[in-house]
Amino acid sequence: MRLLRRSGPGIRLVLPVAALALAMVLAGCTGNPARSAPQQPSAPQQPSAPSRPVVTSVPVPAPAHYLGVKPARSAQEVIVGAAGDIACSPRARGREGSANVCKDAFTAELLGSMQPDAVLALGDNQYPNGSLDDYRNGYDRMWGRFKSVTYPVPGNHEYDASDADGYFDYFGAAAGSVTTGYYSYDLGAWHAVALNSECDRVGGCQEGSPQERWLRADLAAHPARCTLVYWHDPRFSSGVHGNSRSMDALWKAVHAGGADLVLTAHDHDYERFAPLGPDGAVDPQQGVRQFVVGTGGHSFRSFHDVVAGSEVRIARLAGVLRLVLAPDGYEWSFLAEPDGAVRDAGSGTCR
Repeated sequence: MRLLRRSGPGIRLVLPVAALALAMVLAGCTGNPARSAPQQPSAPQQPSAPSRPVVTSVPVPAPAHYLGVKPARSAQEVIVGAAGDIACSPRARGREGSANVCKDAFTAELLGSMQPDAVLALGDNQYPNGSLDDYRNGYDRMWGRFKSVTYPVPGNHEYDASDADGYFDYFGAAAGSVTTGYYSYDLGAWHAVALNSECDRVGGCQEGSPQERWLRADLAAHPARCTLVYWHDPRFSSGVHGNSRSMDALWKAVHAGGADLVLTAHDHDYERFAPLGPDGAVDPQQGVRQFVVGTGGHSFRSFHDVVAGSEVRIARLAGVLRLVLAPDGYEWSFLAEPDGAVRDAGSGTCR
């Protein structure tokens, strides 16, 4: 026969009865039976209920780089403004307002008209190299008024200046860890994930890389009804740069994790895709919808070969994507020059 002892959250078997009795003798817990006073009979006791182990629920720890819940005016309707490839170099201001460059002041005004709960700066936020001086004298004078609600990702131009030091110094904790640049947070009813598509700077983006493993863990730890993921280099694009195959494993992890929307930039145009499966095939029921919004103001380009699944393409116009995030779905509208009118709009339901 063995006795039970509680240890931690469960119960396990320990000392046999004989060993327990010997321990009691050595500790002086028992006397000599010959000298013991006769025991008085006691009233019969009711049988006690068998003891049960205490079950303690252990919460699943959130992966590192989770920044918590961000303020929003309402869980029922969250307004998001997004674009990348934004601010001209302060030294290029002489060309401001020309046909094809330096429209960041215009896109900043569009953002202001939205009164956003969150602004997503989708990378290449400051040209030419993302230095802190240029951020302060370029981006800050245009989109800087929204800094307190901006949740950025870096692009290739940020890393042209000493490991994106200017980017991380300017945005501070809002940009995540300086060694990774990827993070997540909650906004209204939505879970949002910001990734770093400069793969060679963060240990790769392939399957099994630190970022890919973190992404899968983060999506598993935050199983929201609706999820938005964003980064700089588009997995699929009909623009000059085309498809970014380096993002394939992250795209598949996003799809497997149940995300609904992906926002990107890098190509200086606007493109909306149908919901796509893990290999890029159109899947209206279980696909993830991707937008390319490289229209933040720096410069603009035309399209090349049209990629399968591309539904809408708008070239050579500065503009901002407006999202209305509801608990079970979303609406989008692309506002663009010359007058900020809606050039593309629609809605979707979270999968």
